Amino acid sequence: MGGMRALLMVGLAVVALSGCATSPMQDEVTYDPFEPVNRTFFGINDALDKAILGPVARVYADVVPAPVRENVYSFFDNLAYPNVVVNDILQGKFAQAAEDAMRFLVNSTIGFGGIADVATGFGLERHDEDLGQTLAVWGFGEGPYFELPFFGPNATRDLPDIPASTLTDASYYLGTWPALPLTVLKLVDTRARLDSAIRVRDRSALDPYVFQREAYMQRRRHLANDGDAPGDAFDLPPPPRVTN
Repeated sequence: MGGMRALLMVGLAVVALSGCATSPMQDEVTYDPFEPVNRTFFGINDALDKAILGPVARVYADVVPAPVRENVYSFFDNLAYPNVVVNDILQGKFAQAAEDAMRFLVNSTIGFGGIADVATGFGLERHDEDLGQTLAVWGFGEGPYFELPFFGPNATRDLPDIPASTLTDASYYLGTWPALPLTVLKLVDTRARLDSAIRVRDRSALDPYVFQREAYMQRRRHLANDGDAPGDAFDLPPPPRVTN
């Protein structure tokens, strides 16, 4: 699940930063002592994406109607939402935790397991919290940047969220056979939603590795500061919605 979150982070930041010709402007210097290895893994991940995941995701987008894809997104977002509630509490955001717990309850019941996002219509807005942001609130530095095989971009501070977000995702407890096809569907759906952003990255950046690294790190800094990162020069969009 952490790899899909990282992919989503990159996609959101790429959309916001797509006006840059080469790479995003850096508010802070990214510590990348393992760049040669990271570039190797970036190349492997990119090759697999171009050969398998990207083509499959584009077929999925062409075949599955947009309203159905919206329902798929809402369903998986709701399954993973307990992670937000847990980290609300760990960050001391108790009022937000109560609101997010209610959002999860409403969507899980009258929203038919999250297939319909009825909670937003009731004024229960979606929030984005995870263990990486919690560790930032607790004073941990972001640490070195890593490009992980299959998981994609990560900072050291974000690594613990990979197991944490897995264990707080309701689909984890469904058993191997139900969880496996759900995970594949979630990965394909996430990749389809980010197809235009990834095309922007590949088209606009002289060095896609640097562009992705800085897009990811700026997005994470933005979230760690609740949208008030020093020098933040852009407004990040909400998770990309299906438009075709």
